[in-house]
Amino acid sequence: MQIIQPHYHAIARTAQDYERMAMSGVVAVAEPAFWAGFDRRYPETFIDYFRQISEFEPTRAAEYGIRHFCWVAVNPKEAENVALTREVLAAMPEFFAKPTCLGVGETGLHKSTPNECEALAAHVELAMKHQQLVLIHTPHLSDKAHGTRRVLEVLAGLDVDPQRIWIDHVEEQTIEPCLDAGYWVGFTLYPVTKCSPRRAVDMLEKYGRERILVNSSADWGPSDPFTLQECVLEFRRRGHSLQEAIEVFHNNPCRFLGQNPKFDIEPLRLESVSR
Repeated sequence: MQIIQPHYHAIARTAQDYERMAMSGVVAVAEPAFWAGFDRRYPETFIDYFRQISEFEPTRAAEYGIRHFCWVAVNPKEAENVALTREVLAAMPEFFAKPTCLGVGETGLHKSTPNECEALAAHVELAMKHQQLVLIHTPHLSDKAHGTRRVLEVLAGLDVDPQRIWIDHVEEQTIEPCLDAGYWVGFTLYPVTKCSPRRAVDMLEKYGRERILVNSSADWGPSDPFTLQECVLEFRRRGHSLQEAIEVFHNNPCRFLGQNPKFDIEPLRLESVSR
């Protein structure tokens, strides 16, 4: 079946991962801007990084028949530098015009500080002004519930279209308020700090498929892009049909990402499906 990987940090991965993903059905990936493992000090560093993911990385993916899209943002881990954040935000609209850029992300919260909340609001306001999609990072581990609550509070104070906002890294204790507020949510299949394929399928069975995305968020840490395929296997193992799997792992990304016309991959429908 065809799969879309909606959150994938390709610059941290090898070409072999592209090859293996292509052989296992991945037709497109979307790469949000993320933390480089250290705090960057200059806006030009971000600009060069945005050029890398919007200009070079699509050519690397294309070698394996995979479409590559991207997002641009200041990661919340670096948002304490207020002056730097403002300079990068001022440069971001240039990248909204790039043919593979889908919007603003990943913004969000790390420690939920006032500066982080201010940066989150500024990112979302910029996205709404330019009619861009938004991908929001929620904190890891012990700050997950509090951080997600703060994200929702920041968004509640802004003029936003919830259908164009994806709150990522949700788990059992945070999914309901995000869905109830009308946002899209993402399950991130990542060891230790996020979600397992089994837990993701548990939540799909409890909450249904609507406004839910599943991704691996594979990066330079202990992660694996093929946890997404493991999740597909677990979903099918429990008796869900092929069309149901396509709806979750291909068509839902098409529905959310396709709100930006640059993402032109259409949902798939099988005329006859056997379980």
